[in-house]
Amino acid sequence: MSRDVALVVGRPEVPPIEQGEVITGSDALLRCLLLENVEYVFGYPGGAVLPIYDSLYGSHLKHILTRHEQGAIHAADGFARATGKPGVVIATSGPGATNLVTGIATAYMDSIPLVVITGNVPQSLIGTDAFQEADITGITLPITKHNFFVRDVTELPRIVKEAFHIATTGRPGPVLIDVPKDVNNASAPFYYPETVNLRGYNPTIKPNKMQVDRLIKAISEAKKPVIMAGGGVIAAGAEKELIAFAEKTQIPVICTLMGLGSFPGTHPLALGWPGMHGNFVSNQAILNCDLLIGIGNRFDDRITMGRTKEFAPNAKIIHIDVDPAEIGKNVETMIPLVGDVKVVLEVALPKAVQAETSEWLQQLNEWKEAHPFSYKKNGNLKPQAVIEMIYETTEGEAIVTTDVGQHQMWAAQYYKFRHPRSLISSGGLGTMGFGFPSAIGAQFAHPERTVVSINGDGGFQMNIQELAVVSQHNIPVKIVIINNKCLGMVRQWQELFYDNRYSHIDLSHSPDFVKVAEAYGVKGLRAETEEQAREVWQEALNHKGPVVVEFVVEPEENVYPMVASGCTLDQMTMGDEE
Repeated sequence: MSRDVALVVGRPEVPPIEQGEVITGSDALLRCLLLENVEYVFGYPGGAVLPIYDSLYGSHLKHILTRHEQGAIHAADGFARATGKPGVVIATSGPGATNLVTGIATAYMDSIPLVVITGNVPQSLIGTDAFQEADITGITLPITKHNFFVRDVTELPRIVKEAFHIATTGRPGPVLIDVPKDVNNASAPFYYPETVNLRGYNPTIKPNKMQVDRLIKAISEAKKPVIMAGGGVIAAGAEKELIAFAEKTQIPVICTLMGLGSFPGTHPLALGWPGMHGNFVSNQAILNCDLLIGIGNRFDDRITMGRTKEFAPNAKIIHIDVDPAEIGKNVETMIPLVGDVKVVLEVALPKAVQAETSEWLQQLNEWKEAHPFSYKKNGNLKPQAVIEMIYETTEGEAIVTTDVGQHQMWAAQYYKFRHPRSLISSGGLGTMGFGFPSAIGAQFAHPERTVVSINGDGGFQMNIQELAVVSQHNIPVKIVIINNKCLGMVRQWQELFYDNRYSHIDLSHSPDFVKVAEAYGVKGLRAETEEQAREVWQEALNHKGPVVVEFVVEPEENVYPMVASGCTLDQMTMGDEE
């Protein structure tokens, strides 16, 4: 196999698919995927899905064999986040299916469209505790938008059509299709429906015009308005509408962690991001605003700190979201506005008026200049400096994936995201092991772009085996390891709240990452000073294939600012610069 076969741009010509042709369930499944314009499938074979993998032999679909099912679903997730298209993953029954659970929950929490296909034992063995049997539809019921158990091969095409429709419409999310082995082996005439009609599933897309008028009236009366943009803006593809709306109304914009990139971080109206490790000006804007317009966000506990009564205490709150269950769930909402974010902004834009925000913007700019993200330099290699260097050298144009922990927060703080789908990170579930395999999916999605995967030394080792995939296919991901030789975020909490009782956070016996990379056939580099960091990073950017770059940083470095759990946003600890 060619080392770069998987990164060929474009798809070969797909042969015509005849309706009514008698084919097996596994052949029907793959034909459905082609009709849904699926190009890449991530997966790992096993006994229950052998019929599917036999059909994949010679298929026009590009299957990426990862080295663990969790790597497969995180890669599919990364592909989905980078494109907005549904990611597709295949796994066998039993442990293959259960190894997907963390990735399914990750996508569910962040509203990412996935179609997850699992095999199961033949229906005659269901309930007998057969070899590698697991009730994966029951297991995943709370963490999927919907799931299916296929009982009849004739139902399979309809179910696949419905799965893609459900995953990608309304509030996106993962949908699971569990296919017993006898269904994959059975044959039936192939008919693929052109449309989907699901009674009881009809997401509200167009907003109530009276509620839009209330939004415009509230803006005209506000003196200190602020917009909080979440991941829903990106999911809806509404970034252009958001920019136009903010510029016309002259309302400043805060982006949540999942919303970073929905509004350019370099825009004059951009404030940054709020909450536990957000910046001073964003939290002050929330505390002092008189109108807070939430757009496609969840008002989760990392922003409200669980103190919802003290959150935005002076503000009238407007919440725009396609999912009515989110409105009023966490904070009291005075003006609910249900609808697709892009459509809502399109309806509101012609009616929008410029708010009287000149004094408010001046105050926010003063806070922004007085309290930027900052850290104390002492001559050693600081993780914040590494992120700044990555931002400068990529000019803010890279796709950045992160794992979870301190490095994730530093990436959000010091990399100014200019475009949607340029930050790929596990927000709601906080899944360690997500960052590296998600970068693989993002690079398959955009082979022409620079993809940088920023990881901690802990999270990287959770899916380190996927180095085999980047080596095999020569996937040019730049893999960054911020190595502080410990579980950094846990260590920070133990320092601040547990009287320096460092319990089981030592990672000093991790492997030599450069040698591990080289063992997989991947270039490995290491830096321990700022000078070395710039040299090896430039070498990594110039290298045409995958590179692992280990930056050895101070173990004691903490993420600041910080608002501790249970505190209010005005109780920020600024850290070294305080």
